Amino acid sequence: MNSNRKTARIAGFLYLMLIVFGIFAEFFVRQSLIVPGDAAETAHNILASESLFRLGFMSDLIMSTCWLLLVLALYVLLKPVNKNFASLMVLFVLAGVAIQCINMLNQFATLLLLSGADYLKVFQADQLRALAMFFLNLHKYGYSSAGIFHGLWLFPLGYLVFKSGYFPRILGVLLIIGCFGFLVDTFTIFLFPSYEATILQSILSTLPIIGEFSFCGWLLIKGAKIPEMKS
Repeated sequence: MNSNRKTARIAGFLYLMLIVFGIFAEFFVRQSLIVPGDAAETAHNILASESLFRLGFMSDLIMSTCWLLLVLALYVLLKPVNKNFASLMVLFVLAGVAIQCINMLNQFATLLLLSGADYLKVFQADQLRALAMFFLNLHKYGYSSAGIFHGLWLFPLGYLVFKSGYFPRILGVLLIIGCFGFLVDTFTIFLFPSYEATILQSILSTLPIIGEFSFCGWLLIKGAKIPEMKS
């Protein structure tokens, strides 16, 4: 039981690191440097804060690593509840991490295009800035593609949390709701882009945050309530 509680708190710490590094990369780096629709200003911001841009890139890679380690810790903790669902959870995360890491190359391509390397002199400055913006947009949609697995893994996780008896059942319900919030959000981005900036889309984006932050907090503070073995 002590081992399981320790595993739960390790999972909580990894979940926290995933959230912290993800928020830093998205809100403190990309959203502060990228100006939607303005390739020239975006290129200027990135070149003026290249170290910050590189730090954001590494933060995303660390976030992906934490996600992978997190699901392994949760697999150890929740496998006794239902091994098939625990395995499905791991498979979804493996797919999501793979897409996310490969997609990071689109973001790094921006630095290569703006590097001023000799082999890029065949392009005009405006062309390079436009290409850099193209790859940043490609990274955005690649991240949204990985979002389907950000959602899918929450369903088996929510089910396991609900059935385990280790945690309050409401946490499992919130995680499952978060799953569908992620999925609808992803489909909206690709199928109905005109609704991407609406209040409804903002609400859908918030649903996973409620479930994941609540579960992360419970893991860190309470750990897991492992049923005592009967003598």
